[in-house]
Amino acid sequence: MSGSRLRFVVITGMSGAGRRTAAHALEDLGWYVVDNLPPSMLPGLVDAAAAGGFPRVAVVLDVRTRAQFDEIPAAFDALNAQGVWPQIVYVEAADEVIVRRQESVRRPHPLQGAGPLLDGVRRERAMLAMLRAAADMVLDTSDLNVHQLTSRVAFAFNSADDREFRLTLMSFGFKNGLPVDADMVLDVRFLPNPHWVPELRPQTGLSQAVSGYVLGHDAAQTWLASVRGLVSSVIPGYLTEGKRLATLAVGCTGGKHRSTSMAEELARRLRSDGVVVHVVHRDLGLE
Repeated sequence: MSGSRLRFVVITGMSGAGRRTAAHALEDLGWYVVDNLPPSMLPGLVDAAAAGGFPRVAVVLDVRTRAQFDEIPAAFDALNAQGVWPQIVYVEAADEVIVRRQESVRRPHPLQGAGPLLDGVRRERAMLAMLRAAADMVLDTSDLNVHQLTSRVAFAFNSADDREFRLTLMSFGFKNGLPVDADMVLDVRFLPNPHWVPELRPQTGLSQAVSGYVLGHDAAQTWLASVRGLVSSVIPGYLTEGKRLATLAVGCTGGKHRSTSMAEELARRLRSDGVVVHVVHRDLGLE
């Protein structure tokens, strides 16, 4: 097995954000997973995977490497020289969420030292900025449970073809904040809001009544056609650049009516174009 045929994923990100859950998800899909490997050992792992017949390998790489952390760029260069281009999955969460999770398991933060836990969280975020910027997939787990995170990872990596483009379509509400893990953000607040229709207010965009109301406007149809063309136009460029995972977020005010309806309909149309799509309704709590 040559290095060019090896699928190699690096799982990284914040302590308490779900690195272990992501690793377990890949392991359940049949990947060979190594936790907390020093960066200098990555090239050797590629050779071992080739010798052992492991076509899919994932490594959890984070600040626990401490003294070797600065060697990560050189290790990635060595992998590239072997014909391996790792995909980076970066998991993160809001500071207050990280603090709460770390306190609940009563484990010290690896960079906390003698100071407060939050200081360690901030140091870690600064150290990992380089890897986050290079990430192929960013997962904000602030509002995700274990099953939802597992589902996201499974969608991204359960394909036997690592050249297949996969799109996550996320509906959200601007009033609840922008999704930090989106590659593209689009706004559908220009459409009439079903919230102001009494019989539609308690329903969501997953109901036929709300969906029919939203999609019945000419502006919705124009938007859908335009975005469908936009997605089709960027996929070849993403693939050329080696980016096979992307998240497109569609937002309205609360994330309940318009964005949900539009995301579902856009997904339906893109699937008919042959695009592999996974829909997530962030502010409905649905995957």
